[in-house]
Amino acid sequence: MDSLITAAALALASGDALGALKRVALRDDAPALALRGIAMAQLGDLVRAKALLKNAARAFGPREAVARARCVVAEAEIALVSRDLTWPPKALDAASKVLEAHGDRVNSAHAGNIAIRRLVLIGRLDEAEQSLAALDPTPLPPPLRAAHELVAAGIAVRRLRTEAARAALDRARLAARQAGMPVLTAEVETAARVLDLPAARLILRGDERPLLLAEVEALFSRTLVVDACRHVVRGPSAVVPLGSRPVLFALARALAEAWPSDVSRGVLIARAFRGKHADESHRARLRVEIGRLRTELAGLAAVSATKRGFTLSPHGGGEIAVLAPLVEGPHAAVLAFLADGEAWSSSALSIALGASPRTVQRALDSLAGEGKAQAIGRGRARRWMSPPLSGFPTILLLPGPLPSD
Repeated sequence: MDSLITAAALALASGDALGALKRVALRDDAPALALRGIAMAQLGDLVRAKALLKNAARAFGPREAVARARCVVAEAEIALVSRDLTWPPKALDAASKVLEAHGDRVNSAHAGNIAIRRLVLIGRLDEAEQSLAALDPTPLPPPLRAAHELVAAGIAVRRLRTEAARAALDRARLAARQAGMPVLTAEVETAARVLDLPAARLILRGDERPLLLAEVEALFSRTLVVDACRHVVRGPSAVVPLGSRPVLFALARALAEAWPSDVSRGVLIARAFRGKHADESHRARLRVEIGRLRTELAGLAAVSATKRGFTLSPHGGGEIAVLAPLVEGPHAAVLAFLADGEAWSSSALSIALGASPRTVQRALDSLAGEGKAQAIGRGRARRWMSPPLSGFPTILLLPGPLPSD
């Protein structure tokens, strides 16, 4: 490796992307292309970075398997950051094995981190936890150690383990300080803010208020909760999934929102069957569905008939609450993904949501019509994101004098 390549690599490792580019900007050999690709990725030009890394992988010779594998890992990371979830994970796994076989444990572990981040993003938490437990972070330098701890924090947040999330974020913060990279420190602080922001709404005895993540965790330990975020009914000792039974969940939520009062049969029919007028067939169907709900919740609560309808009461006393998303609506899940500030392709949203591409496209078109989403690019390069804040006086960003000065 020549001195310029070495110097550029050291600059990249310290987060100095411009310094690295100054050294290799005019070179087109394979190592220079790879370093330029990583530098462009650090500067945010992901399209150019991806092209440079592809060229670098092709330029490396057949005996340079490790270098090619490193390019594949870098490409995978760019795909993840740009929310290209169609990028083949098998290629990343193969690259990781090549790196491990050649003794490059650092980049092999980094490849494992990227694979776990993808699993977290698409909601496969069990696999992500298993992979994280199997990954040895010991060889990771501070920047990659911070990324590893961010993955652990992300899993803990989704598992509602706030203390574990705080501990992982503290370790990430320490690793970021050791790395001396301001961008990484800012990323850790941004991730940590999720613990101090409202995560859901609590509906209890007719009142409604936002809850922090720690409050949600505490709520689950002492209260019977109809969880509208995951479509389950949670007790302190059991969870009843109702995601595949929307009528039963609608009945459970209506009864929980009214607790400790009862709910009339007419209201239950309207909530569960969306019928404006209740006839005898609706009443008969309601009796059947209430019987099914009574069976499902037998271990947690009783569903009792009253003169005008039905009521829900937890076994052993205590309260019943509803946990609802901060934003509800037909496309709330799509909005939640767009809220992360990244540009998503419709295919990536389809993978992350587990919905068909056509369903996701209809949701995006509807949100765009309401001004809640906007598209950039065309064809396969089209990406979707939340619209920027309107009314920001961009003229204040101009560094020079105004035209009238």
